Amino acid sequence: MERENQYIGQSGAFLDAVERTSRAAPMRRPVLVIGERGTGKELIAERLHRLSTRWDEPLVTMNCAALPETLIEAELFGHEAGAFTGATKQRAGRFEEADKGTLFLDELGTLSMGAQERLLRAVEYGEVTRIGSSRPIRVDVRIVAATNEDLPAKAARGEFRADLLDRLSFEVITLPPLRVREGDIEVLADYFGRRMGAELGWEAWPGFANHVAEELENHPWPGNVRELRNVVERAVYRWDDWERPIGHVQFDPFDSPWKPISPAPAKPATSEAGPPAASAPAADLDNIDDLKAAVDEHERTIIEHALGKHRWNQRQTAKALGLSYDQLRHAIKKHGLTDDD
Repeated sequence: MERENQYIGQSGAFLDAVERTSRAAPMRRPVLVIGERGTGKELIAERLHRLSTRWDEPLVTMNCAALPETLIEAELFGHEAGAFTGATKQRAGRFEEADKGTLFLDELGTLSMGAQERLLRAVEYGEVTRIGSSRPIRVDVRIVAATNEDLPAKAARGEFRADLLDRLSFEVITLPPLRVREGDIEVLADYFGRRMGAELGWEAWPGFANHVAEELENHPWPGNVRELRNVVERAVYRWDDWERPIGHVQFDPFDSPWKPISPAPAKPATSEAGPPAASAPAADLDNIDDLKAAVDEHERTIIEHALGKHRWNQRQTAKALGLSYDQLRHAIKKHGLTDDD
């Protein structure tokens, strides 16, 4: 699947981010891309590079969170042979590899303060020095950095260098989460569904049943576009009849009646007796003849009570009960509950 085609949409929030990216692309200045996981930060970095005057030079990517702290500086700036244990030969760093091109630093907020200091010097002076060497090397690199953290807040707490933040934030592009991109869920779901159907050899694309389209629209999408793609592709892959609209979708692939349950942590003892917690009525243990029926009835009572407490807001209810939205919807259907109850 071509990565660039995944970054599609029609919402105002999406189009604004695309426009700001296009305006910033020809500039030589650093750009900071901020967004939740799965919003397409790396795709924005690629767009910035492709639309720049450096499009035919290297685009080098480095995930700052993927390496141990002891190797970050060697990876960024390179090292000489014998500079440290295991450095058996000279190696150029990512800055040298990206010379005349673009260096994309993902998960910028995870860099150590020492690495931040050396990065600041490289950005400020256009020079890097390999570990184990005293000779600076001139580089011409355009920096694009990305994070899902609040870097100004980290800088205020002394956890991120404010001067580095200033140097990297000539332009800041904040990507909207999928849940606020009105109209884009339908467009993206249809795109991913058609691609998966074609991969499976379907003769036509049946689309989604109305209730599935509604579930997709109402899901909070904590994983954003990446999560949506997985959910849609999984639904298409599991559907047996391409002549009928997709009628089922599973948001949590780990949801199963047989999944292992971790024991709940013990609650700390307290000497002060608080007010008794509201709970469902206890079962009469001496008169239980059918365990499954008793468990189902108790489950129904708990869910009915929680739904009433949260005014039938199913998302708040699911969160309060420690369930996924999909699990709660299944339980409501199983017990035949309605808001009239």
